[in-house]
Amino acid sequence: MAGSLDRAHPQLPGVSPTVFYLVRHAHAPWPGPGGGTEDGDRPLSAAGRTAAQTLAGSLTRHPIDLIVSSPSLRAVQTVRPLADLLRLPVVIEPDLRERRLGDEEVAGTQAFREAVAATWRDLTFAHPGGESNAAAQARGAAVLDGLQRARPGAKIVIGTHGNLLALMVRQHNAAIGWSFWASLAMPDLVVLTVSAAGEATVARPAWRVARPDAGHSS
Repeated sequence: MAGSLDRAHPQLPGVSPTVFYLVRHAHAPWPGPGGGTEDGDRPLSAAGRTAAQTLAGSLTRHPIDLIVSSPSLRAVQTVRPLADLLRLPVVIEPDLRERRLGDEEVAGTQAFREAVAATWRDLTFAHPGGESNAAAQARGAAVLDGLQRARPGAKIVIGTHGNLLALMVRQHNAAIGWSFWASLAMPDLVVLTVSAAGEATVARPAWRVARPDAGHSS
């Protein structure tokens, strides 16, 4: 089921578009104060593991050629069930990591959402020690561009994080903003289809699952 972002564009004759299945990771709990778990090492919760299995079942209906993931454990664990079903490796791409929000830990869902919102109001703004949305968008777009050049016409699953996913979509639609990020579930799926000419369509399949603690994880 296509969402309101869909737009039809002509394809170049004889050249298939590249389809990116952009996957936001499933639910991974925060370790809490003094939890001692690095952000990249946070595993999925029980609900997150179940949702990842559901997502895998949905994606097996598509002819997937390649699975690429952020190095973060929660992203890898989200696409691993699909990789196991399809007997494909999970290729780790460091530049699919989430945008670093800043040096200071943000406590509470509302404070976290407000800190993220500040980066969307000004794409060049970064909290101390953090990465701006502009820089993260360029990084994510470079990954997609490289994959399209290396595997034109391929069907590629991208395991990543909410903010970077939204920014990769924004590369093709400048109307994307904080509200799009805030609407993403854990996990979630956005299908980005890019023609050889660089024209894009975006769809959000209606496979939705329950989303525990949505919004306070990246």
